[in-house]
Order: sequence, then structure tokens, then C-alpha cells
Amino acid sequence: MAHKNFKNIDKVVFGRGSFSNMAGILAEKRQDNDGFFLFVVDNYFKGKELFKRIPAEANDIVKLVDVDPHEPTTEQIDSLRDEVLQSKGLPAGVIGIGGGSIMDIAKAVSLMFTNEGSSTLYQGLNLVKKPGIYHLGVPTISGTGAEVSMTAVLTGPEKKLGLKCDWTVFNQVILDPELIATVPTDKWLYTGMDTYIHCIESENGILNNAYSHAYAEQALKLCRDIYLGDAAGQTPENDDKLMVASMMGGLSLTYSEVGICHALSYGLSKILHEKHCYANCLAFQHLEDYYGEGVKEFKQMLQQHKVTMPQGLSKSWSADTITAMAHVAYNLPHMWHHAIGIDWKEKITVDTISNLYRRF
Repeated sequence: MAHKNFKNIDKVVFGRGSFSNMAGILAEKRQDNDGFFLFVVDNYFKGKELFKRIPAEANDIVKLVDVDPHEPTTEQIDSLRDEVLQSKGLPAGVIGIGGGSIMDIAKAVSLMFTNEGSSTLYQGLNLVKKPGIYHLGVPTISGTGAEVSMTAVLTGPEKKLGLKCDWTVFNQVILDPELIATVPTDKWLYTGMDTYIHCIESENGILNNAYSHAYAEQALKLCRDIYLGDAAGQTPENDDKLMVASMMGGLSLTYSEVGICHALSYGLSKILHEKHCYANCLAFQHLEDYYGEGVKEFKQMLQQHKVTMPQGLSKSWSADTITAMAHVAYNLPHMWHHAIGIDWKEKITVDTISNLYRRF
């Protein structure tokens, strides 16, 4: 296997109430560049208690972003970068407060402050030319692993693909389990299942190794405790576990890879604009022939928490829609290579993938 020399987060603070550490963490960075911070905050928190606790000073910019129903786009990142540069200059740093989409926006815009042109130029592996500015992530939903990953996934005019390089990784994350306590049950399950699916796919492929396995094994154990254990459900103890599982799942896939489910979910997100975690759940339930035990356990978790996934969706999709999704999924060779093997092109075609979508 190719040996990955990947960069981890520089600093992590974990624990209930750790959000209150932010002002002190930011203090040493406040004089950098033009001396102000850009806070990118999920619009969900407008007027809520967390919003009032953000340690923004008079010169800072606090930008509320509505991430429903669409995921981050290249146009959105470029516009945000241009607006801030023209109005105030170069921030000392970017702070993302929210779910996976907000994490990706914060990571992407931090890079685009120092790299010229559109973010579409940098969708892919190691295409970013210069390090971005300081960026800090505060996840308020756990599961995507965006807080630890070296990818900021963006949907562009041509493709859905991440800005992926060492400089994408956060300089600092604050993991405060108190912040995920108000997540609705369905979203709590969809995002947690992203962690679960990360680990199942990381484990079931040719790039799995002792390093990625160690993280996946522990994250899966935590997921089983949270969703199927004797004390299953949204409890403070399980919120602590889910925040750690999310990070470990992200580290597992970083040193291995995701697989078929994620490839299919990218097609759903790019063409039908489905949210990533929900799209993963839509896809995973139909992949028992690839991830047998994992899919069975996933269905038990859905049943335990009385969450039902829609069936028969493909009946309303045109042949052109299915083909378009299949092309998006096919053009993710690293995922198919991991899941199917080095000869994946002999086994997987656009038609094969189209037939997978017809199961939905």
C-alpha cells in the first residue's frame, strides 16, 4: 500500500464546557493579519444561547450561514472570501461553529483567503498552492468527521469534490459534547451513521491496515454502545462517546478510504442535492451484498430509534437522472479502488452503478 504521511489537527480541547475556552485560545492570534476574526456560524443558532456565548469582539465578522437544504458550493466560498477581503481585509483566522457543512466552509474559505481564483481550481488532491490562514472548528453535530478530515467537500458546477491537502486540516478544534445535546433524533442518527459507515467502509477494503483498523474498531464499539447498548439514546454520556467516535471514524478513513456507499451518496448530493449524511443512509440500506453484517446492524439501529428510510425512490427518477448520478459516483476512482480492488474498472461500469441506484 502507499504510505500516507498525513497531518493531524494541531490542538484539540475536549470536554463539557470547553467552548468557554475559545476566547483564551483566540487571544494569542488576534494581532495576526488585519486583526479580526471571521466567525462562520450555522443559522440554526441565531438568537439561541450558544450564539450569545460566541466571544466575538467589535472588529470581528460574524456570518450566519443557512446550510439547509444545500451543501457548501464553490460559488458560496468564493463569494464569502471576496466579500470579507473587500470589506475588511485578511482575517487573523476563521472559526466554524456548526455541523459538517460549516466545518467544510470554514476549512475551504481559510484556504481561499491565500489562494487566488475560484475554489473550483482546487477541487482535488494537493492542488492548493499556499497554506491558508488559521482556522478553528467547533462541531455542534457529531458524525461527519469533518472536524478532523483533510478534506473540505464542495459542490461545484462540474463536480462534487473536496479541497484536499495538509493545509485543509484545522489548526484547533473544540469538542464540547454539551453543544450536540439539542440535535433532533433523526439528524442525530443520520450523522452518527456517517461515522458508523466511515468505519464499515474503511474496514472493508484493500487499504485497511492496523492503524486505520484500531480507530475503526473503537469507533464502532462506541457506535454500538450509543445506538444499540443497554443505555442507548441521546444521553450526556452518549454525546461524549459520539463526539469521540466521530473523530476516530474520521481518522480511520484518513488512513484507509471510504467505499461504495460514499460514492453513491456523492451522486445523490450532486444531482438531487440530498444532504451527505442522509444520502449515506439512503444508500447504505441497499448494500447488503457488499457490507452484509454492517447493513444488518445499521437496520437494527434504525429500528431501535424508530427512524424509517424511504423506499421506492428510484421509481420517480428518470433514466437521465440515474445516469447522471452514476457518472458522478463512477468518477471517484479512489473509493472504488478501495472497495472493489485494483481491477475495479473490469467489474464496475456506469451501468453497474445505475443498477445500484435502481435499488433505491
